[in-house]
This record gives sequence, C-alpha cells and structure tokens, in this order.
Amino acid sequence: MNALRRTARWTGGAYLALAVLGALGFLLVRPLAAESAGFARLGVALELGVVVAQSLAAVGFFALYRRDRPTEAYAVATFGIANAIAILGSAALLTAALAAPAETGSDAGGAAPLRSVADAFWTTGAVFFGLWLVPMGTFILATRLMPRLLGVLLIAGGACYVTSAVLAAALPEAGGTADLLGIPATVGELWMVGYLLTVGIRSAPSSRAPRSAAAVVG
Repeated sequence: MNALRRTARWTGGAYLALAVLGALGFLLVRPLAAESAGFARLGVALELGVVVAQSLAAVGFFALYRRDRPTEAYAVATFGIANAIAILGSAALLTAALAAPAETGSDAGGAAPLRSVADAFWTTGAVFFGLWLVPMGTFILATRLMPRLLGVLLIAGGACYVTSAVLAAALPEAGGTADLLGIPATVGELWMVGYLLTVGIRSAPSSRAPRSAAAVVG
C-alpha cells in the first residue's frame, strides 16, 4: 500500500469518526442534555471528539489533494477547520452551561441561553460543512482520481447543505425542507467515507479512453 492510499485510509477513518460522533452527540445525546447533567457532560465530550475528528479529516484531505490541486486542498482544509471551530464554540458554551445553574441559582437565567447559543453554532456553522464538500468534489472532477459521479454528488450535496443551513437559520419554520436538502450531502459523504476506506485513491489519473457509463461511476 503506497503512502497516498495509507493517507486515504486514515482520512476515511477520521471522516467516519466525525459522522458517528456527530450523529451520537447531536441527534441522540443533545436532546437529553437539558434534563440530565450526565448527558450534558457526555454531549460535551462527543462534541470535542467531533472537533478532533473534523480537524484530522481536514488535514487528511489537504495531504491527499495538495500535490494535484493545491487550491482545493487549501479550501477543504480551511472550511473543515472553520466547521471544527464552530463546534468547538458550541462545546465551550455547553461547558459553561454545566456550571451556570450552580453559579446563578436559575437554569433559565444561566444555562438555557448558553444552550440556545450552542445550538446556533451548530445551525450556522453547518454552512462550512456544506462548503467543504464543494472543493472535495471539484478535485475529483479535475483529477478523476475517484469516481466522477461521486464528485458531482459532493458538489450538489454541498450546495444543498449550504442552502439547508441558511434556511434553518433564517427560516426555522422551513425545517422539513432544510432536512430534505441535507440528504444528497449525506449520501455523498457516506460514499466518500466508504471509498476512502475500501479503495483509497487512485495513484494516477484514469485512462483517457472514451468514457463509458461504467467509467463514469468508477
């Protein structure tokens, strides 16, 4: 296994950890955090795990992309780290919320507003999570080192995800539409994770022979 494919493997592992920790923390633990200090602490730990996994994945993509497409490499890394910082802000606010009731004597006066701002970090920071998919996809289209259809799906998913983040922040009543717009991004990300872990990345551009339907899908 060459160095590039080893990098692809650990990048895929970090991306998988990001997906798992994010789902556990945001979808399962976070709704219970307001009712239980134990779940609140677990939520903070999971969010810090998301920060670490997101940062490692961003560095991994930079290492994979920088040789062939430095602009995409910097873009993916920058947007990925920006998203990690947004989640770090949420974790910091949730940490403060854990201490707020004891200091203020009133959950409504202390912890609740902090949790609301932490939620806002997730909602608005999701813009960066959509943005990082776009250069991830344009790299594939430019180099053909991964399936071309994956690149198209990542770009479309990234655009949809950014739109869903804007809708969720500006028009919270459009929550159902925002959730639907996130589906293409989820499909593209799962494909990318699976491809990185099982195939890695091609070491050279694919053949210049006329493209068939099979070539388009990888």
